[in-house]
Amino acid sequence: MSMIKENYLLSMLESELTDAVGRDYVSTNAADQLGHSIDYYWIPEMWHDRGRENPKPDFIVHPSSAEEVAKVMKIANNYKIPVTPWGGGSGSQGGALPMYGGIILDTKRMNKVLAIDTASLTVTVETGINTQHLEWAVEKVGFSTMHFPASIACATLGGFLAHRGTGVLSTKYGKIEDMVMSLEMVTPTGEIINTLPVPRHASGPDLTMLYLGSEGTLGVITKVTMKIHPVPEARKFHAFLFKNMHEAMVAGANIMRSRLRPCVIRLYDEPETARLIKRVLGIDKQGAYLVFGFDGPEKIVDLELEQACAICRRQEHEDLGTELGQAWWDHRYKFFYPPYMFHLPQAFGTLDTVATFDNIENVYWAMKNAVKDNFPEAAFIGHYSHWYEWGCMLYARFIVDTPPQDPQEATLYYNKIWNSAIRAAMREGGVINEHHGVGLKLGRLMKELYGPAFNVLGSIKKVLDPNNIMNPGKMGFER
Repeated sequence: MSMIKENYLLSMLESELTDAVGRDYVSTNAADQLGHSIDYYWIPEMWHDRGRENPKPDFIVHPSSAEEVAKVMKIANNYKIPVTPWGGGSGSQGGALPMYGGIILDTKRMNKVLAIDTASLTVTVETGINTQHLEWAVEKVGFSTMHFPASIACATLGGFLAHRGTGVLSTKYGKIEDMVMSLEMVTPTGEIINTLPVPRHASGPDLTMLYLGSEGTLGVITKVTMKIHPVPEARKFHAFLFKNMHEAMVAGANIMRSRLRPCVIRLYDEPETARLIKRVLGIDKQGAYLVFGFDGPEKIVDLELEQACAICRRQEHEDLGTELGQAWWDHRYKFFYPPYMFHLPQAFGTLDTVATFDNIENVYWAMKNAVKDNFPEAAFIGHYSHWYEWGCMLYARFIVDTPPQDPQEATLYYNKIWNSAIRAAMREGGVINEHHGVGLKLGRLMKELYGPAFNVLGSIKKVLDPNNIMNPGKMGFER
């Protein structure tokens, strides 16, 4: 395409987008383009830090409603121009990066709480809302979403829906997909649809679950009805130190197998206990730190806490008590922010995966050995954040203090670490990711994870997005 023709078509496209959402809500400003070319994925941050240019959008569009989103989608289909949804820009997988230019659909104007149903205990809300703002709105009427992720202050609700995100209290209240009742969705061809109003039914396949976790590749989630919960009378914590991670894992798994209902369990391996628990909580001890909590009516909390402590005392342990359990809750977000979080020029990544209890320790050691054997300069630490009746999630990290300086060499190096660690996890029964999503970072591994079943996902994508304009280059789908 000649430059004259390209400029002419872009001008025509801009005029149509302006007609759809208003002049003030379509930007071609260089600063806006730059700001929407970098999320929390290490590679674009590193690329920018070292003076290289990341792919940028041609337009940043700020719709205010599902109807305006639908207009934008119809325009984009007519021009066959890519559309990439954008929430808070805090994702770590490159899921919101405009790899082929086109339109960034910034959802943050769609930020209204529409209804709070105190009979059914649900809230209906637009998905561009900041998640902390949603929690504050619900708390004003005496309830809580119980969705407390580390990125609550900077991420939108739509981002969590798109990536099947997880909060601190997921062990009792579930991941975001467990909290959803129904969705409003704008399809890639510009239709506004709603999934069924309840999450449990026998009225055919569940479209809600199809769209949750689709990362903007199957359309744009514009509204959601989700569960809310009474604020509990009490929430109490207890901490133990075990001589090694295996002993702590046995204790944690036994709590879950007992069918007690902790709101949280978190287990830190020996290196992370020595590195982060010491720095954040001041616990200077050797071993594996395990903390758990229960919430609800105080009498029930006390009884469950007593039962969980008895389970832990069957293993060789040091009882750290309630104070060092409460300290973890009070400081739970510090782990993810300066000065405790890793940052450039370090190379780092969160290798989160999930597996059943019979596999999860093998997954840990396979990933650890893959990193240490192939990249001895890298540190490997991990903790288990989210627990289920059948298994738990491993939040492993690698940290390299002095990665290659050249951005292309650094990119190849970084991806080699990911390939090695994630393939090791998959060999032992783990999956690519548990709650950060796939995005650009891990899309190349999707076919390896799913095998022939990935063809089913690809077929769904082709039917729903015939012009392949939705978030191209992500989740392993063909461009």
